[in-house]
Amino acid sequence: MAELALFLALLLAVSAGHKIVARDRLGQAAARLAGVPQPLGQALSNTAAAVELAAALALLFPDTRPIGALLAAVLWSGYTLLLARRIGSRLDCGCSLKRSEKPITALHPARAGLLAAFAVLVAFVPATPATLLTPFAAAALLALYFAADELIAIPRPAWSEG
Repeated sequence: MAELALFLALLLAVSAGHKIVARDRLGQAAARLAGVPQPLGQALSNTAAAVELAAALALLFPDTRPIGALLAAVLWSGYTLLLARRIGSRLDCGCSLKRSEKPITALHPARAGLLAAFAVLVAFVPATPATLLTPFAAAALLALYFAADELIAIPRPAWSEG
């Protein structure tokens, strides 16, 4: 479970850093995703970054891991709901590291829901001690996550829709 907790912490930290570095883009993405004006979208993005950082830090320590995992689960559940409302819309949801105006498919909320489920699992399954392999396993999970993100972004041919 230490590997999964570290993977989630790394993903949250990358996401928070991304919101800080690409502040304008992700403020716009948050506004479009939530259906709110740009200033409120920026506030939502900043708040999400703060929650992501807090959850990431909490996930690193066994005593605070359940709190961090629950924070992450709440955040990813919110993303799941927002993305589910936007299925079929074409927008940059801010879900990946690069600007990508694409149709939101059922895979987007499913991915966020899966992350929320992993976070709940980490919150309620007893923590296992980290080993020498823990950072490598977490890095491998992160690489697989980013690979899956690229696969989701591949446009489907028109004949496969429907």
